[in-house]
This record gives sequence, C-alpha cells and structure tokens, in this order.
Amino acid sequence: MRVAVSRCLLGEPVRYDGGSKPVAEVVELATRVDVTPGCPERSGELPTPRLPAEIAGRRVLLSDGTDVTRQFCLGSDRCAAGCLRSRVSLAVLKAKSPSCGSDVIYDGTHTGRVVAGQGVFAARLRKEGVCVVTEDVVRDCKPSVEHPVAIVLGTGLGHLGSLVRPVRRIEYQDIDGFPLDARPVEGHRFEATVGTIDDVPVVVYPGRIHLYQGYSAAQVTSLVRHAHQLGCRDVVFACATGAVSGNAMPGLGILTDQINLTGHNPLAEWDGLRDVETPFVDMSDAYSPYLRSLARGVADDLGIQVQEGVYAGTLGPNFETPAEVAALRTLGVSYVGMSTVCEVVMANALGMNVLGLTLAANEAGHGSTSHQSVLEAAQAHADEFERLVRGVLRLL
Repeated sequence: MRVAVSRCLLGEPVRYDGGSKPVAEVVELATRVDVTPGCPERSGELPTPRLPAEIAGRRVLLSDGTDVTRQFCLGSDRCAAGCLRSRVSLAVLKAKSPSCGSDVIYDGTHTGRVVAGQGVFAARLRKEGVCVVTEDVVRDCKPSVEHPVAIVLGTGLGHLGSLVRPVRRIEYQDIDGFPLDARPVEGHRFEATVGTIDDVPVVVYPGRIHLYQGYSAAQVTSLVRHAHQLGCRDVVFACATGAVSGNAMPGLGILTDQINLTGHNPLAEWDGLRDVETPFVDMSDAYSPYLRSLARGVADDLGIQVQEGVYAGTLGPNFETPAEVAALRTLGVSYVGMSTVCEVVMANALGMNVLGLTLAANEAGHGSTSHQSVLEAAQAHADEFERLVRGVLRLL
C-alpha cells in the first residue's frame, strides 16, 4: 500500500520555523506501508525557515503580507504529480496547514483562529480521488490495551473469533441491555472474547441479534455500547449480504455508505440517549474513509478481490423480491442485508470509527438463496476474510 505522508510528521525539519512535528503513530504506520514523503512548501522552493503562511480568501500570504500563492500551487502540483505516479491511495497530512490541512485551516489572520477548509495540496489530492486525513485520525484509530478494536461478526463469519488469544470471555447475557432470553440463529455465538489477534488488542463479538427476531433497535445495538464502555474507538462490522446485480457481484466487499430501510433507529429508542452529545448525529462519513482506505490497500497488496458499495439494511427476515432488488439498484445500492445499519448509527453517535466489511454470499433476489447457502458461502471465503481483517489490524 502506498501512502503519502507530510515530511514534518516523519520528523524532517521542513516547517516554516525550521522544526518538525513527528507523530509516533504516523511514524509507526510509515514502517508498515510504502511511503511517498512530501512537503509542498519546500517543493514550491520556499526556504526553511520562513515566515508562517495562511490562506486568506484565494491567496496564500505570509505574515508580512507577501503573496506566496504561486509557490504553494507549484509545490502542490509537484507533490501531487509524484503521488499520482506512485499510485498513492491515502495521504496523512499535517492538520491546519495552508498546504496540508484537510478539515480546518488557520483563518488567514495569523491570530491562531481556525475555520473549516482545506489546504492547497490536500484539495489537490482530494480532487484526484485520494483519501486525505490528518495525523489526528491516525492517532485516534490506534489500538491499545485501553482502546481495543471491536469486531462484530455476522452470519457464518464467527470463525474469526478462534484467532483471538483470549484474556477473558464475556457472556452476552452479562452485557447491559442485551436481552436475557435471546437465542442465537445458526452461524452466531453469544460469547465475546477479549484478547489479542497478532498482538493487536481486540474484543470479538461472534454473533448478534436482529430486528426481525422481535428485538428493539436499542437491544440490537447493545454490543456497540458495550464495546464503547470497554474503551473501543474502532469497530469493524462484518455482515453477510446479497449482492445487487449490476452494482455488485457475490464476494467480499467494503461498505462505503448505507441506507436504513428498517424503519427503526436506536437513537429514538435508547434510554441512554441523554449521554450522547446530540441526537442529530452527523452520518456524512458513517464508514471511516481512513479505515476503508486501509482495507482497500490491504486487499490490493494481498491480491484479494474486493468491491466497494452502498449497503441497504432491511427488516427481514425474508429475502428480497425481484422488484425490491430492482428498486435498490435504482437507489445505487450494492449490498442488502438484515443487520448493521442500526449498529453503525449507534457507533457514530458514540464517536467511534467504523469499518464495514461484507460477504455478499449470493445474488439478491435469486431464487436459490437460503440461510444454509449463506453459511456455505461464508465458509468458502473464510480464508480471504481472515487475511483481510488481520491485514487491517496490522496497519492500525
């Protein structure tokens, strides 16, 4: 996987003040991927040290008013060309910088205030379809004993739990909000395992309950709240789905967005909603672009064929009719299933970073689909699914 990284984040003294801003998590990531380092300001032939620059309107100005827009654009073009030549798919760039800032930047007054916006280089890369994040995203996604990765597994995918080197096990019946009378459907187990996979701290939930079993959205999302209480900041949701023909084919997929067609929302039911900062949760990046980019990079490196697409969650338990599949295709849906959407809403409400992986076990609306055929497809893809998840964990 090829990743562009700001040189200052790697410890190189290229900043305007002659210093650097090394970030341990970024430096560690750089040891596990192929790196294309860059500093657009140095590539634009600006000296080090130099006066600080900020974007003011459409211009980039030094603190003494000198216009350096040309140098910033030149350096960004040169760095972007290098990234495109090396097929960079992810860029980790310095936050707030007039070159590299990707969410907020300094407001142009040189007073330390920030506004929503992006730097010249970050905007250039995004225009080319590169996922751009700051060092804060890499730091926030880094697992630790205090912040393990939660992995919630769907139908037939629970075998991943056997990879965990266990520290302790937790019966689902001991999880607050999980229904005591719940019984797993075939392909699910109700015992979480806390431990490590390849030395990465994890909490694996090898099964879930569903709305179609008569449980509420609050109960369905109890595992997510439990993971959050355990300190998990990253959560991987894995689910079995049907592929919507014309938009996706059966096989492994990465979820990019979702449509909730269940008619339920956990934020409208959960008693603990008062503990969420706001019920009006931003879902514009429901599935973390950073984690999606890592998953795509791992798949490419390992030669695992994956697709990407929008997931639609339905109530179930019946499979889709041909007319429903045609409607979903029109809506731009690639995958359809009976779980996950409510859990993703809850995870976003709790500020967690979400990666959605799916096994499209069949073609949606195909008459030969059965629960048993889904289990068989999951078994057939077990090795690839395992390698994909382990590869993502290795990069976190």
